[in-house]
Amino acid sequence: MNQPIGQTSILTRSAAGALIIDGKAAAAGVIADVAKGSAELAARGVKPGLAVVLVGEDAASQVYVRSKGKAAETCGFHSVQHNLPATTTQAELIGLVQALNADPAIHGILVQLPLPRQIDAQVVLETISPDKDVDGFHPVNAGLLAIGDRKRALVPCTPAGSMILLQAAARELGVSLSGLDAVVLGRSNIVGKPMAQLLLAENATVTIAHSRTRDLAGVVARADVLVAAVGQPEMIPGAWIKAGAIVIDVGINRVPGEGVDAQGRPRTRLVGDVEFAAAAARAAAITPVPGGVGPMTIAMLMSNTLSAARRRAA
Repeated sequence: MNQPIGQTSILTRSAAGALIIDGKAAAAGVIADVAKGSAELAARGVKPGLAVVLVGEDAASQVYVRSKGKAAETCGFHSVQHNLPATTTQAELIGLVQALNADPAIHGILVQLPLPRQIDAQVVLETISPDKDVDGFHPVNAGLLAIGDRKRALVPCTPAGSMILLQAAARELGVSLSGLDAVVLGRSNIVGKPMAQLLLAENATVTIAHSRTRDLAGVVARADVLVAAVGQPEMIPGAWIKAGAIVIDVGINRVPGEGVDAQGRPRTRLVGDVEFAAAAARAAAITPVPGGVGPMTIAMLMSNTLSAARRRAA
C-alpha cells in the first residue's frame, strides 16, 4: 500500500526513546493529497460526492459525523448529510440507501453505526452498492481484499490508515515488513480481519489473537509488529511488548480521569488498548491515544471517496 502522506514528518522521538507516530500529521497529509486529487477531478467535470446517513441522536455519532462533514468540505467534495429519527424503519433506511445508490452525484455512501435496534445493520450495509461502499464493509469489498485485489477493493478505513502509519515507522527504522512476525489482537470484520489481510499482502507472517487465545502474553511477546484492536483499556501491559517492536494501538477507550470539569462532572481521559508509557519504553515505534490511529480513519474515508469517484470517472 503506497498512500502518500505529504511532506510533513509524522515521527518524533519520545523521552523513552521510541518513535511516536503522529496520526494527526499523517491524516493532514492524506487530506491534503485528497484535496489536490479532488480539485484535479473537478477540473474534468467530476466533483466527488459523499453522503453520510445518521439515524438517531447518539452523541458520539453526531460528533463523528460532523468531523466527516468538515473533512469532506476541506477536500472540496459535494457533501450530503441525511439525519433520520431514531424511529426510522429498516425499509425506510434501505429506501434511502437505494436512492443514493442511483444518484450519479454520490460516489460514496456511509451509514453511521450503531443503528437503532429495529434495524439490521448488516442488511443495510449489504444494500450499499459495493463501488460506493467507502467504509469497505460490504462482503464484495471484503472478498476482493481477501483475494488480494486491491485495485477493485475499497478497504476499511481504520486498518488502511493503520497500515500507512506502520509503513511510515518501518521506513524510518529501515526495516521491511516482509517476513516479520505480526500479531493482530482482535478479529472483527471492521479492523482485525482486514488488517491481517493488509499485513499478509506485505508478506508479514500474521497471527490473529483474540479472547480465546492461549498464552496471550507469549503470543504478544514474539510480535515484531503488534496491532491492538480489542477495545479494552490498557489490557496489554508494556512488559509484554517485544523490545524493538512497532506497536499500532487502535483502541480508543474512555476511562475516569482526575478531578472534575467546570460543570462539576468527573473528568475522563482517553487511553488505548496498550499500556502506553511502559510500552514506549520497550517499543521502537508506537502510536499514541489520542492522536494516533483515530485521525486516520476519517482521512481514509476521504481517500476512499476520491478513489470511488476516480473509478466512476475512468
